[in-house]
Amino acid sequence: MRMKKIINWRTLTMFLLVAVTGLIAMYFVNHNQAFYREPIGQVVAVKNGKPQKQKDTFDNVDHTTSQVVTVRVVNGKYKEQHIKVTNEFTDSHAMDQRYRVGDQVFLSIQRGGHGALSATIQGYKRDRVLVFLVWLVVCLLLLIMKFKGALAFLSVLLNAVIFFISIQLDLNFQGNHVMWIFGSLAFVFAVVTLLIVQGPTKQMMATLGATTIGTVLSMVISLLVFSWTHERGMYYESMQYVTQVARPLFLAETLLGSLGAVMDESTDIVSTLFELKTLNPDISAKSLFLSGRRVGQSIMGPLINVLFMIFMADTFTSSLLYIKNGNSWGYTFAMNMGLGTVQSLISGIGIVLAIPVASAFAGLLLGKRRA
Repeated sequence: MRMKKIINWRTLTMFLLVAVTGLIAMYFVNHNQAFYREPIGQVVAVKNGKPQKQKDTFDNVDHTTSQVVTVRVVNGKYKEQHIKVTNEFTDSHAMDQRYRVGDQVFLSIQRGGHGALSATIQGYKRDRVLVFLVWLVVCLLLLIMKFKGALAFLSVLLNAVIFFISIQLDLNFQGNHVMWIFGSLAFVFAVVTLLIVQGPTKQMMATLGATTIGTVLSMVISLLVFSWTHERGMYYESMQYVTQVARPLFLAETLLGSLGAVMDESTDIVSTLFELKTLNPDISAKSLFLSGRRVGQSIMGPLINVLFMIFMADTFTSSLLYIKNGNSWGYTFAMNMGLGTVQSLISGIGIVLAIPVASAFAGLLLGKRRA
């Protein structure tokens, strides 16, 4: 029996287009130095010195190494000039970097009194890594999810643009309307994401309703608890690099984090119930509600634990640094993990509340469709 090989030409063309686009993009970021205003140099030679042992009062041991880095300037008025730069790096790389031959780096160049050039390295030129990762993600999305993957990537791009606009609004208003700006942003995030991924359907409306109500209820409950407890134990000063009032920023950060968790769970529940309705058109709204509860109960625990681990992983390195420098566990937790724990609990409340809400929305909408 002759076997026919069926080729999906549309998928193959799309994949080849993305692959060629990625290769062009990688070539461009490797040769785009002329588009930068900052001087860029490529490391052509490195000479490392002997590591020197360092030990502090808490018996923390590190090693510092001096290196002489020769860089060739690849853009600007000093193009093709070779400059020797001194650099120090530690084994821990806490506040420094080790440079190797082939690295491209940003430079700050000065001309001395006798015309000699000197420079300091400002950091890596990392656009190659960023472009490669974006290209890899797009390839995987299209290869595994095809058109749905393209829609998911489109939603991420649009949300990134909306987030950038929100940051600019916050800067223009000097942090005076943080909750209004990012509260609106959260709702726009949900609408844009669900419209692109699910389309203007009843399933999208059920998911959006459950996401909005679950997120709002979790934030309202958290604010009531804050009011009753007078926010004792909430050390907002532990937030790093905050240049405006910390409390509204913490609430905005919590709102966005809770939104993602609640949307994830609501999408799972509503999608499952719509599939059940497709497989069994005669299923009742009550049965759908109970099925939604069971689905939510099965994914609730893993989802809450994932959120908790994400928040804790974000503070792991700083917590380890606090403990290794003689601070107690209680102080380390308060200064590094306390706010993350609160965010996990608030998101957990939203996850729990989203289960009956999503199940009820799906049941009501499907019940109407049955009628």
